[in-house]
Amino acid sequence: MTVLKPDLEAAVKETFRAQWSQRDGQVVPEPEDLQLGNDAVNLDATVLYADIASSTSLVESYKPWFAAEIYKTFLSCAAKIIKDENGVITAYDGDRVMGVYIGELKNTRAVRTALRIKTAVEQVVQPALQAQYTNNRFYLRHVVGIDTSKVLVSRIGVRNDNDLVWVGRAANYAAKLCALNEGFATYITHSVYDNMADRVKYGLTGANMWKPYTWTSMNKFSIYASNYHWTEL
Repeated sequence: MTVLKPDLEAAVKETFRAQWSQRDGQVVPEPEDLQLGNDAVNLDATVLYADIASSTSLVESYKPWFAAEIYKTFLSCAAKIIKDENGVITAYDGDRVMGVYIGELKNTRAVRTALRIKTAVEQVVQPALQAQYTNNRFYLRHVVGIDTSKVLVSRIGVRNDNDLVWVGRAANYAAKLCALNEGFATYITHSVYDNMADRVKYGLTGANMWKPYTWTSMNKFSIYASNYHWTEL
């Protein structure tokens, strides 16, 4: 076993001591675009997390191969929709995927992604599942969380084993929103709601697709929830 304490101490001291190099970004960076030291890019970004609801119950109640098929089909559909809306997939984490949107109409594109993911679950994944497994009663539920804010993107890890870390409210809140279990498929913050186009705010009849909520566990933060889906994929 290697004695790591001297190396760990040196690395930690260097991180705390070194000055940060920061610049504003116009594109979502790749890990190789940043140095492993205190190097960062600032982005005005909208972050989306899409997550399978009650995945622990899925893993505990069904065969591993069946759970893997649910993971694969959901994440594949979500990822393709994120990319079709000009979002950038920045991470897969078990049963969820993270997408980042920057530039023009970033909030509208992220919200439309969420509505299209619900369409894919209801009109593609669930029908195919029931057709293949006629005696299986499993119903796929998912949650999408979206927030928008300034974020700082930095590279973490060690040489040959590193990734990007996203520091800012949008990444944190989007992840927490997709963990909510209030019976809705999509949750967005008021910052997203106030800055998205009417076409993802109102349904075909002109009714508002979003219900206002007070996020009591997050200092009574204002959010919106919806169970609507997009009319087409």
